[in-house]
Amino acid sequence: MPFVLLYLVVEIVAVIALGSWIGFLPTLLVLLAGSVLGGMLARREGIRAAQAVAEAARSRRVATSEVTDGMLVAAGGLLLFVPGLVTDVLGLLLLLPPTRGLVRRRLVNSAERQNPGLRTARIRSEGPIVDAEVVESEPTTPRRTGAPMVIEGTVVEER
Repeated sequence: MPFVLLYLVVEIVAVIALGSWIGFLPTLLVLLAGSVLGGMLARREGIRAAQAVAEAARSRRVATSEVTDGMLVAAGGLLLFVPGLVTDVLGLLLLLPPTRGLVRRRLVNSAERQNPGLRTARIRSEGPIVDAEVVESEPTTPRRTGAPMVIEGTVVEER
């Protein structure tokens, strides 16, 4: 509940400030133009994000950045539908590729800091996807502490 009140106060203050600076009609035009431009941009960037995910799947790459971009585009589109000047500006910023890239990098870095295991999993991996099966077995010889693990197997190429 306090968040909703804070949101309303911030939006009202922003609209009043803009209206007192440029006038009532120009403020309405800015709000309308932001919605129209944002809708067109959200559609275009949403299609691009979907195509990037499909291309990553076709080339058998991990689509981490493509999926993250798609989620940020969806968040930007959602912010454009929420009435208000501040949410429109935030939504438009998420729809622009340069600012979306900055937000994506900050989100990934934040996730890696909060969960150090993600860093070893390489959340940004761009390598090929390998289908494999983990088989648990007792090692025949005990491993020394700190010694590297050896994985034995055969690489089979699909054609």
